[in-house]
Amino acid sequence: MVNLFFKKINFIFTFLFFVSLFSCENNIDEVNLVTSVSQQNLPNESVKNVEIIYSDSARVRAKLKSVELNRYSTAKKPYMEMPKGLEVVFFNEHRKQQTKLTANYGIGHENGNNIQTMEVKNKVVVINEKGEMLETEHLIWNTLTKKIYTDEFVKITTKDEILMGNGLEAEQDFSEYEIKNVKGRIAVKDEELNKK
Repeated sequence: MVNLFFKKINFIFTFLFFVSLFSCENNIDEVNLVTSVSQQNLPNESVKNVEIIYSDSARVRAKLKSVELNRYSTAKKPYMEMPKGLEVVFFNEHRKQQTKLTANYGIGHENGNNIQTMEVKNKVVVINEKGEMLETEHLIWNTLTKKIYTDEFVKITTKDEILMGNGLEAEQDFSEYEIKNVKGRIAVKDEELNKK
């Protein structure tokens, strides 16, 4: 009786072993497709608490800081992403801070080893050396033309007034700007601005 029991168990294990052998066949093309797709979604480099210096003619022009930076250099169009936000400080020729830009998300589109455009989103704030503040939800910085622009709603607060409109083009240091479609202009007293 015991012998019969062990024979049945032995038969069941042998049967399951052969079933598992023949049922675990993978198509190598399918495996390669799955692994290549998953690798495309992963960054080639991932860095925490990064600081990048941008220079022009051996002069520091901007400094970028981010809590997390992911670079996708093998993508069809290489890019780097800052999913947890960024801060960019622009400097003049005397290395004095001119402008500060902050945003909750950023993506830089690369051309070779250089960033050609930086797109920032979600609570974008730009403050220039005059204390003028730009607020918007989407802004693009073109490093070649040294311009920042958007087609979305913008609010600019100066010491004298608040300007609102849709669309903006400005110098990267936000020293000069033009709102494309002004929607409102509010005169503000210094005391009211200081209460904010």
